[in-house]
Amino acid sequence: MQFRLATLDDAPALAEMNRQLIRDEGHRNPMNLRQLTDRMSGWLAGEYRAAVIEQAAAPTGYALYREESDFIYLRQLFVCPEHRRMGVGRTALAWLWENAWNDASRLRIDVLVTNTAGRAFWQSVGFNDYCITMEAEAPHGRMRSPS
Repeated sequence: MQFRLATLDDAPALAEMNRQLIRDEGHRNPMNLRQLTDRMSGWLAGEYRAAVIEQAAAPTGYALYREESDFIYLRQLFVCPEHRRMGVGRTALAWLWENAWNDASRLRIDVLVTNTAGRAFWQSVGFNDYCITMEAEAPHGRMRSPS
């Protein structure tokens, strides 16, 4: 397994994996592949960095993150389905802590409540619940005034 920092040239491959991540975690993001590629390109050209995970020179997954003032925000971690449950995610996190996040004291992530497999993985590598973001859909497209 090899790791390398992504370049803008990696945006299409990362976007394709992001599309699979959206499906796997049950996210409601409606973006198509072109939109995901444009978004990924923008992130990589801006404040986000990505690490590409490869095996036999083929992409196996990626991690997309940005540095905040007092933590690293890991926006996405994806491992291709055929490589899951083989230690790839754990190894990627260890590599990132050692090579990309060695000055960081904290890592923060978001996990969809319905993504039980993702939550179990994150708990298994030492993450604990910190906060819960809640939302409600407005009836008929708008929120009602409180009584």
